[in-house]
Amino acid sequence: MPQTKHPDLLSQEIPFADAAIYRLSDTQALVQSVDFFTPVVDDPYVYGQIAAANALSDLFAVGAKPLMALNLVSFPINCLEPEILVQILRGGTERVIAAGAVMAGGHSIEDDEPKYGLSVTGLVDPRHMFTTCGCRPGDLLYLTKPLGTGLLTTALKGEVVVADEMAAAIAGMVSLNKEAAEAMRVAGASACTDITGFGLVGHASEMADASHVGMRLMLDALPVYPGALEMAEMGLVPIGSHRNKDFYFSRLQNADCTDPLKLDLLSDPQTSGGLLIAIAAARAERLEQELSNRTVPVFRIGEVIDGPAGRIELVAE
Repeated sequence: MPQTKHPDLLSQEIPFADAAIYRLSDTQALVQSVDFFTPVVDDPYVYGQIAAANALSDLFAVGAKPLMALNLVSFPINCLEPEILVQILRGGTERVIAAGAVMAGGHSIEDDEPKYGLSVTGLVDPRHMFTTCGCRPGDLLYLTKPLGTGLLTTALKGEVVVADEMAAAIAGMVSLNKEAAEAMRVAGASACTDITGFGLVGHASEMADASHVGMRLMLDALPVYPGALEMAEMGLVPIGSHRNKDFYFSRLQNADCTDPLKLDLLSDPQTSGGLLIAIAAARAERLEQELSNRTVPVFRIGEVIDGPAGRIELVAE
């Protein structure tokens, strides 16, 4: 892509930045991101909630306060009832309000397949924002949501499961990363990224690469939504997982002696996944307490180690 060089475009200097960051002053920067996708659940209201939570996650990953959102809509108005679109927009707006922001409008087009998402805008103090670059050897790694949404939504589309059978995953996708972001701010995290389409393996590797370090992941400590591994065992692996394997698995150490189901979990593309947080060991207890106080799931899944940069070592506990 053509490169834009500007002294105030801070994100251009952040490898694998989760959002665009534009400096307004020494103490304030504008943070923007955008995301949209086809339905991952059947309930249109819940679909809207998930899409909004997913888009807002990029802001929370850098520690930004959301201010405003705009709807992005593609909809087959001649094929589906307008009330379906109403429910999608209601769900998205509910999550935006829950994030402390306002829904300011948007744009729609007619399309053969529904697609929905948001453009989101927030503010952050550039002196205290979180990036992918701050990991240091010895930092501990925490994940704030289980894995497996890609496997489960693929099974849902294939009518192998129904929504009630993946209620925990749906609740997780609807959940905002707002409280997790506040907890890592209070605790003083080193670095952060959110886990979405590139799976844990992709986003962890990119954060390690940006920080010029390696990471060690404890396979037995990886949290997983109920039923996800069973779907992997049945072969219901999303196409995005295969792409993630092709691109990122060359960076894995010990993959050849790892349970294939765990590899499916590592590469599983997440929708509205949790935050991957790196924090100094001396501050880890504070982070765990802050997350617990906010009823945010907390899973310690590994640690930061010396390079080579971007290398992921897989170990069993």
